[in-house]
Amino acid sequence: MMRTFKSNVLNRLVALGAMLVPSFVHLAHAVEDLPGGPAVRQLNLHPAVTQIAESQAWLHWFMLIICAAIFVAVFSVMFYAIWKHRKSVGHKPATFHESLTVEVIWTAVPFIIVIAMAFPATKVVIAMKDTTNADLTIKVTGMQWRWGYDYLRGEGEGIGFVSALDLSQRALSDAGGPKAGQDVQDYLLKVDHPLVVPVNKKVRIITTSNDVIHSWAMPSLGIHQDAIPGFVRDTWFKAEKVGDFYGDCAKICGKEHAYMPIHVKVLSASDYSQWAATEKALMTAQPAQVAQSAEITASTK
Repeated sequence: MMRTFKSNVLNRLVALGAMLVPSFVHLAHAVEDLPGGPAVRQLNLHPAVTQIAESQAWLHWFMLIICAAIFVAVFSVMFYAIWKHRKSVGHKPATFHESLTVEVIWTAVPFIIVIAMAFPATKVVIAMKDTTNADLTIKVTGMQWRWGYDYLRGEGEGIGFVSALDLSQRALSDAGGPKAGQDVQDYLLKVDHPLVVPVNKKVRIITTSNDVIHSWAMPSLGIHQDAIPGFVRDTWFKAEKVGDFYGDCAKICGKEHAYMPIHVKVLSASDYSQWAATEKALMTAQPAQVAQSAEITASTK
């Protein structure tokens, strides 16, 4: 009886797998790389569009190569010593003690390696924190579960808005995600109002939060800055390429953490000026429309 039960369970699992595998394969083929965002089967960092991001990618490979070389060297010597000096071939353990040469070597070599790794890393960290001479200053406020953007200085000063997950994306998530055949390349990354900046301009980002700790993370821009309630942190970027770039809140900030994407749209100088003028015109018109609506309401009472 138990054997029959196990057989039935196994058959059902096989049937379920046969149903699911084609769907997963179909979805995997349907989804394509998102320019400025994640790629299918991505193994490396996002393509860099700032000097800082390029430096981070170089450091990533530099450190990886050094660590791999140390791993190979140490384990090669260890396995060679174990095999070549094993007791079964007649070798006897050495009796030396407190060798000055060995002490100097295993102290000096790690010190040199640490300096070789720390020097370029320190240069990049210092460059990441140099927010002086910014062309634009934008305050980024994390809130459950949206981002608030306020243009404090530079072209576009006075513009402010809240950016949230696009309602169509939320409805798609509530329905169980994209179905087979649906072409949704920016799933859970599309927002209703992206952050817009000009190309080749230094943008200072000031982060804070209204509630819990969030993190404004943009891999392509080389930014991962925490937004902490009651504190002001800053970082910067200078995008060298026009396009759309995507990130996420990188701190688990509550039940809708997964619905807090970041979309940065980098425009040419002329397109950015046009966007800023349009946004300011809309912000000027909105209070007038509200006042006019209030007057009409009052006159009908």
